[in-house]
Amino acid sequence: MPKVSRSTRYSDLTWPEIRDAADRGALIGIPIGATEQHGPHLPLFTDVIIPETMALEVAEKLDMLVGPSIVFGNRSRPLAGGGEGFPGTLSVSAITFIKNLEDVICAYVKSGFRKIVLMNWHYENSNFIYEAAFLAYERMKIKGLRIMVCEATFAGISEEVVTALFGDEFPGWDVEHAAVLETSILLHLRPDLVLMDRAVDDEAKRHPSYDVVPPPKDFVPESGALWKATRSSTEKGKIVWVDIVTRITASIDFELGQERQIADGY
Repeated sequence: MPKVSRSTRYSDLTWPEIRDAADRGALIGIPIGATEQHGPHLPLFTDVIIPETMALEVAEKLDMLVGPSIVFGNRSRPLAGGGEGFPGTLSVSAITFIKNLEDVICAYVKSGFRKIVLMNWHYENSNFIYEAAFLAYERMKIKGLRIMVCEATFAGISEEVVTALFGDEFPGWDVEHAAVLETSILLHLRPDLVLMDRAVDDEAKRHPSYDVVPPPKDFVPESGALWKATRSSTEKGKIVWVDIVTRITASIDFELGQERQIADGY
């Protein structure tokens, strides 16, 4: 579907243009991330840059406006993001995150939008995004409202792409923080923000299947990167990016881009 608005960025438009977009049934994409340390080589906004750029690329193919990003995510967990002990990380509680996102969704609905896509990249936001969507839906009770919750926008990457990224050394997505996936994507999208001469291969001394509060020191690698960042490349970033954007675009178009027989309520 060709782009209809003069800009796909919600904040670039005037209120009459927003009204017209809502009237024609345009989608709203909300990028959701965090301001969080990503090792010594990636920017604090890594988890914002990725979903925002993803949403903007989707909006070039579908009639979708991209709203301002949610830049404060739920608190960083030691085994998934290195924890809260690194300078630069700015987190909020789960309750604050849920209520903020709920209010934002409701504000879009009040402006007339009925199809909303929540596009997350920060692992610790998962589940809380669904809760915010559920609460917003219950609160508004408007016929035709549909909220698509994409908590892990990288989920479903093909086996061929996983092999291209990791060869036979795939460590599992739980340690892919500031490592091959994110570093390669940033090398593809924003190489100017990547300090590859500072990238390291690191990992926690222990990575159990449970968490402890407060976290033991051996849960957190000194660098804040949870695996082998030096194995990243621009070529890997392009391969995985095309795979992710193609798949998420098709999913959004399937769920929201056509009239589907669904029941209001549940």
